[in-house]
Amino acid sequence: MASTADELSSTGREMREFTFRAVLLGGAITLVFTAANVYLGLRVGLTFATSIPAAVISMAILRWFASSTILENNIVQTIASAAGTLAAIIFVLPGLVMIGWWTGFPYWMTAAATCVGGILGVMFSVPLRRALVVGGGLPYPEGVAAAEVLKCGSGEESEENARGLRLIVLSSVTAATFSLIAKTRIFAEEASTFFRVGGSATGLSGGLSFALVGAGHLVGISVGMAMLLGLVIGWWVLLPILTAGVAGEAAQVANDVFRADVRFFGAGVIGIAAIWTLIKIIGPIAGGIAGALRASKLRAAGAGALPLIERDMPIGIVGGTILVALLPISLLLWLFIADGPLAAHAVPLILGTLVFVLIAGVVIASVCGYMAGLIGASNSPISGIGILAILAASLLLAAWYNGGGSPEEIGALVAYALFATAIVFGIATISNDNLQDLKTGQLVGATPWRQQLALVFGVIFGSIVIPPVLDLLNTAYGFAGAPGAGPDALPAPQAALISALATGVLGGDLNWRMIGFGILAGIAVIILDAILGRAGKLRLPPLAVGIGIYLPMAVTLPVVIGAVLGKIYETRAERMANPERAKRMGVLLATGMIVGDSLLNVAFAGVVAATGSGAPIALVGEEFELIGIIAGVTAFAATVAWLYSRARRAGT
Repeated sequence: MASTADELSSTGREMREFTFRAVLLGGAITLVFTAANVYLGLRVGLTFATSIPAAVISMAILRWFASSTILENNIVQTIASAAGTLAAIIFVLPGLVMIGWWTGFPYWMTAAATCVGGILGVMFSVPLRRALVVGGGLPYPEGVAAAEVLKCGSGEESEENARGLRLIVLSSVTAATFSLIAKTRIFAEEASTFFRVGGSATGLSGGLSFALVGAGHLVGISVGMAMLLGLVIGWWVLLPILTAGVAGEAAQVANDVFRADVRFFGAGVIGIAAIWTLIKIIGPIAGGIAGALRASKLRAAGAGALPLIERDMPIGIVGGTILVALLPISLLLWLFIADGPLAAHAVPLILGTLVFVLIAGVVIASVCGYMAGLIGASNSPISGIGILAILAASLLLAAWYNGGGSPEEIGALVAYALFATAIVFGIATISNDNLQDLKTGQLVGATPWRQQLALVFGVIFGSIVIPPVLDLLNTAYGFAGAPGAGPDALPAPQAALISALATGVLGGDLNWRMIGFGILAGIAVIILDAILGRAGKLRLPPLAVGIGIYLPMAVTLPVVIGAVLGKIYETRAERMANPERAKRMGVLLATGMIVGDSLLNVAFAGVVAATGSGAPIALVGEEFELIGIIAGVTAFAATVAWLYSRARRAGT
């Protein structure tokens, strides 16, 4: 099959793209992926990207239809990825149960808040496509990986495509097999050791994850080194200082201080880096909006005035949808505070919240879109954005209430801040994913407005399934820290942190010291990056440094290793007979790692949910832990080396 652009130019006909069966298949995949992501996110604080698994499943099913196309498969993965990402709303909403405001999740209120926030996320990010996807120069690792999967699965059976497809299948099966063995605990899923140095506690930890190594290969050495700098600052500079003289087991002390102090420091770095990032991209964003307006005029002039691959959703529809969305938001906010301590102030409170949603939405959509382009949607610290959003909402409410109020009023303000942040967080999650999907579409020749419409469908499907899954898990397990939570309660770490922030700000007790230090460190990193840029040296993106501080080392270190391995591979590829083909094989290898690991985790999430056990296929107990670590690290390193050798062979 020729590329989409070639087919359009040679035949003058459009390929099948937005079809009824694509919507149905995307919706079905969405329901499964969203439920799995909700469970895993509440249990371990992480969610997985669903674009690539959805693309693989779509190709496996639609290949039985002779009329299926690469663009139709792209619509399926777009729908599924949007809803899978929307599951990150669990980083906020459980906080309402934790503080005792809700005892469950009212279906229509939860679904509507999730849906309207997600749709706003789509709308706010439409004008950013030209600024960040077309002209931003960002890598968009998962978007590129998804495009490579679609091309290999739908392209002509040339020798190079055949090699690439075999390599994707090989690395996918290998990654899935390793992950499956790790679920039995014969191989450890994470290797870590904690120790004391001169009375201070720190450690070394890395997840044995092919998905994270693959993501590191795709984000590149600059982002990888920036994340390494953040890791060093957080774990080997800041943590030893903060734990000096603190009694207790090294692992417990290190993890407690990381969650209580280092993450707030990282949130400060991310906050100032996000503001700086926004300042830098204001120009391109304005240009993107102007381009969208020009495109709308060209489109109105005639169907042939603008190429399909440049047709965004008309800016008039975007603006109108944003304005119309304010009506259900107003109704939701009114229902939330009706008959409560805040009801007497409903009108000014709701009007102020609408302004906050609009302003925060624009800022958050821009920053999240940039972060997704920088390191990928699944690695973006979306909970860090939630932290900034809840801080802003809580500070505004505290200023409006003059920092006072009865305990009932303060409790109602905390709950209101969480609910308003949940709507804003929906914007963050979808804009974090939208531009990644649009990058995939750009690479395969898709029509932007059709993808943007598909994202809206994805939001609707995800919003349908999130409330009952949350309610089921709350009934079965509960959430740690919530009234009446039992020993098997789900940790929901991000929701616990965000609700603690709201309570701290409005109750007058927050760790501002570490956030302030983080802001100062972020300013220093911004200056350092500017100096390196002027000197023509390797850049250290400040956001990536903040991410390296904020995320656990077990997540960050494999990404750093993947970035280093990717750099080594590409350096060797430059000396090969066909450097570009060799580099493409490296991308396909990394893609396969992500595909295999992701698909296995989707399947395993279903097993976990069905059995109610966190380790349903474990074959050995804790006494096997040391052997599992040694065997896992050895097998992981050997397997990664073997896969890279196969990629080099395929690139010859």
